[in-house]
Amino acid sequence: MDNIYIEYNFTVSPKEPTVEILIAELGNVGFESFVENENGVTAYIQKTAWNESILEGIFVLNSDEFSIEYNKNEVPQTNWNAEWEKNFEAIQVDDLVSIRAPFHENPNLKYEIVIEPKMSFGTGHHETTHMMVQHLLQLDLEDKKVLDMGCGTGILAIFAEMKGAKPLDAIDIDNWCYENSLENVERNNCKNISVYEGDASLLIDKKYDVIIANINRNILLMDMKVYANCLNENGVLLLSGFYEQDIPVIDAEVSKHGLKLEKFIQRNNWVALKYNK
Repeated sequence: MDNIYIEYNFTVSPKEPTVEILIAELGNVGFESFVENENGVTAYIQKTAWNESILEGIFVLNSDEFSIEYNKNEVPQTNWNAEWEKNFEAIQVDDLVSIRAPFHENPNLKYEIVIEPKMSFGTGHHETTHMMVQHLLQLDLEDKKVLDMGCGTGILAIFAEMKGAKPLDAIDIDNWCYENSLENVERNNCKNISVYEGDASLLIDKKYDVIIANINRNILLMDMKVYANCLNENGVLLLSGFYEQDIPVIDAEVSKHGLKLEKFIQRNNWVALKYNK
């Protein structure tokens, strides 16, 4: 029997950056698929993961800066691939990295990542993933041990291996992300990535040269000590998943653990920070 989904149709104004913020926040509470349209975004969550108060605490819905209307209805699980083929667009990062679905034409850039486009948060369309790819482009990852924490679709771990990193761990607390990362790791012929389902408790006694953490602000703050303890001397910590106004509180927490901010990238209201140990 097919899973039942709850579908929310959001009409937003202004569309940017409202849709990006909304998708990020909805992804944090269990929504797993998003289809953007000219008026906003349609979001899907499995009925088993849904409750009446699911939208409580969604910042963007309670902000005077944005106008958002929505309706919801129950739908059976349908042909998601057909839906995504109609809506998913291939993207390119700095004319060097292609992130595309199997049905897209290959633009023949230096790096090519092929994923099954089952969700938009983590596909590279989201600002934070795009910026993290930009940070990784600038790093020498040859034979570096890398952690992709909150790996989503596995894109960042896959790209890190393409740049020579090994071995790599990719971890996500969400079962769907875990399964999808496994699929995408295989699809991209990666040999050095181990995918795990879980949280920061899996990091006890682990050490890495580079840690990538593209997660929401609260999780980053809660687990920052763990990340710092797992980072080798002269290691690099890449953080994203939060807004420009969150930089002071993030930086204060990271600085407690002896790491120094070296660089940050900004796209719209989102940022990605690079720290050195």
